[in-house]
Amino acid sequence: MSNKKSLVTNVSLIGRFLKAGSAMLAVCAFLAAGQAVAAPKAETEQPAAETQQVVNTVNINKADAEAIATALVGVGKAKAEAIVAYRTQHGEFTSIEQLAEVKGIGEATVAKNKSRLTL
Repeated sequence: MSNKKSLVTNVSLIGRFLKAGSAMLAVCAFLAAGQAVAAPKAETEQPAAETQQVVNTVNINKADAEAIATALVGVGKAKAEAIVAYRTQHGEFTSIEQLAEVKGIGEATVAKNKSRLTL
């Protein structure tokens, strides 16, 4: 009898082990599937350094005050109107740096907007 009891106990233990193993296998498969789905996402994302921003450019010899105010950082309507008034009074700008001669526009503002400015 003890052999039968021992055999039943062993079979019962083996059954539990197989159920636990199956559960662990299912968890591993689930986790592996999640990783397989997540991996392509990492490949399609671009680091911030590689992304390009669209920069609006403005021709300071042709644009009106509204266009200048919209395109330039740190330049509102009043400064944009001052740029147009300076251009009207002194003629077209001959260099981007000349923009710093406009009252209210400093070298820092010119430097900040250099990539947005054209003649």
